[in-house]
Amino acid sequence: MPRIDVNRSGEMEAFVQVVEHGGFSAAARVLGMTPSAVSKLFARLEARLGVRLVQRSTRKLQLTPEGGQFYERSTRVLADLDEAERCAAAGAAPRGRVSINTSVSFGHLVLVPLLPKFLAQHPDVTIDLSVTDRVVDLMDERADIAIRWGPLPPSDLVARRLGETAQAIVAAPGYLERFGTPRTPQELAAHNRLGTNYRRNMPDWPLRIDGRAADMPVSGNVRASDGETLRRLALEGIGLARLSMYHVGDDIAQGRLVPVLEEFNPNDMAPIHAVYLGKPGRLPARVRAVLDFLVANVVVAGAAA
Repeated sequence: MPRIDVNRSGEMEAFVQVVEHGGFSAAARVLGMTPSAVSKLFARLEARLGVRLVQRSTRKLQLTPEGGQFYERSTRVLADLDEAERCAAAGAAPRGRVSINTSVSFGHLVLVPLLPKFLAQHPDVTIDLSVTDRVVDLMDERADIAIRWGPLPPSDLVARRLGETAQAIVAAPGYLERFGTPRTPQELAAHNRLGTNYRRNMPDWPLRIDGRAADMPVSGNVRASDGETLRRLALEGIGLARLSMYHVGDDIAQGRLVPVLEEFNPNDMAPIHAVYLGKPGRLPARVRAVLDFLVANVVVAGAAA
């Protein structure tokens, strides 16, 4: 007899995500649901099966023997469903909306120039591009992909590496004419050191003195919400800024900005990743198309790929 009004694959998906992410709240973020909705799905599954799948405590979830067996079989069933859908859609072109969140500088300098090529290859995909140097929550912003610069903290996000970029302390020639060129890290104390005011702000500039790591606090009369504004401030001669080489490489080549204290540069490389929620093999075709395109086409000027 057919089962009516029972979303068994949805219950399985909720169960697997709860197990793999260690709780209802984390699973809810991945699934795009509320924790209470995931909890109800989980409870309905246990009630329908007539067994307890996990032992709950205040600190963690522990699979029961029945839960362990059901988890193993559920992952196989969901993988088979994904494979069936991929095979069915193999001949269909990716279509639909993909929301991308990126920094202002990366968006303007790297992504926007690539969009004509991507859209020509995938005319049925619509790109929703948001640029901000504020670190956003993908669930809150309903973003499919975010471009993150720098080391990634532990999270439920999956990352694909796009490249890496060096950093440099730069200033406009006019600023250096007025205030002098710092020759040692100690001389930075007399200069206007421009910084940022967003959440992942780095309060210090890393340097290397006599082979040892050292930090110079950022202390200036202007802070900015994004790297592009910081670049414009430096171009206007307001102060020194530490920026990615992909961002200011052309300015340096054209003489608009000058790198300083290069012998003290630690040559730290900041990785650039495309991050997303979900599993690599279980992404919508439209999102997978964007990720594959970025990995294949992003070439960051002034960066090592």
